[in-house]
Amino acid sequence: MATGNTTNVTLDQEINPWEAQSARFDFAARKLNLDEGLWKVLRSPSREVIVHFPVALDNGMIDMFTGFRVQHSMARGPCKGGIRYAPDVTLDEVRALASWMTWKCAVVNIPFGGAKGGVICDPHSMSKGELERMTRRYTSEIIEFIGPEKDIPAPDVGTDEQTMAWIMDTYSMHMRKTVTSVVTGKPLNIGGSHGRIEATGRGVMVVCIESLRHLGMDVEGCRVIIQGFGNVGSNAARLMHEQGFKIVGVAERDGGLYNSGGIDIHQLLEYKYRNNTILGFRGAEAMPSEELLLADCEILIPAATENVITSRNADKVKARIIVEGANGPTTAVADEILSEKRIFIVPDILANAGGVTASYFEWVQDRQGFFWKEAILNEQLEGILRDSFDDVVRYADAHDVNNRIAAYMLAIDRVAYTIKQRGFYA
Repeated sequence: MATGNTTNVTLDQEINPWEAQSARFDFAARKLNLDEGLWKVLRSPSREVIVHFPVALDNGMIDMFTGFRVQHSMARGPCKGGIRYAPDVTLDEVRALASWMTWKCAVVNIPFGGAKGGVICDPHSMSKGELERMTRRYTSEIIEFIGPEKDIPAPDVGTDEQTMAWIMDTYSMHMRKTVTSVVTGKPLNIGGSHGRIEATGRGVMVVCIESLRHLGMDVEGCRVIIQGFGNVGSNAARLMHEQGFKIVGVAERDGGLYNSGGIDIHQLLEYKYRNNTILGFRGAEAMPSEELLLADCEILIPAATENVITSRNADKVKARIIVEGANGPTTAVADEILSEKRIFIVPDILANAGGVTASYFEWVQDRQGFFWKEAILNEQLEGILRDSFDDVVRYADAHDVNNRIAAYMLAIDRVAYTIKQRGFYA
């Protein structure tokens, strides 16, 4: 199957998320014979905001922080995307994540465009008071660009429901009214939604089951390795464990665990809650995380950060299926290697779309002022992801491309069609 020629890129280009996104977009657009004008429109974000702002620290000093908000497309509806707090946040990373959100929303056919935000900081070294003051000031700096019908932030790496509560309150104070629908991923008592926290992990489980069905494989005895045990990885592990998958490996940044007979995920979750680490858990043997990625299994789920599978290790991956719980865990060069090995990949813009789908449900509930039971939300989410999985694999077969390029082609086609319908304001 066609994947695109990316063999001549340098390592820096390979691991640059914007370059990786652009390479896949260009290849998919070429396969679609996309109009040159639409190609230019969709290749670049529509707006990039960079803000520099002061924050008072607990020690009485003032420090300056840099934040970003990138809005890729509003063609199909308001922008949607998380805010991440990390010391290595870059504009290229935020650009790429905003673009991926556009394609992700289009793949699952929900009426949002893509956005992403971030602040360069180390949230783990900051007090709760410092984080609140930084969040509120960042919100005030970008306030004219966000809103329920403009751009709806959500949690991401380094942020959580408390961060969203601060953003919602800051926005509401400026608007002089309570506006719950300005963010998603909020606490339940201020307009959050049942099922939102585990939604991305649930989506990962759904597409794992669909992948096995598509390939004629069984859940029973299916060995799974999960890289990353944060919100996505831990919820996917728990839900899949309860469905009968055998979770044989869990990898974290500081080390991993392996048990060929399967890890008791409920016990591991309890251990991590008590100790704030998976290291030392007695129900499995310690194993370096890098080795776990290359261990024997049926399904590998990279659910942490970008650029985990690259040209340096892709040829050693033994999994039959890769389901991308994280954004951008596989580089474009690695894609070609994995394609030659005939590894079935469920790309990030489909595999982890459960989160944005549940965010859409939360936004709808906030605007209605009526909240659904969790069972209804989960049923709706699973139905959307199953349908989207079928759409992507059919597109892949029809156009003789891999699943990632098929997902991009399907998404680009939907967004381009909407732009042509709307026309260009001049």
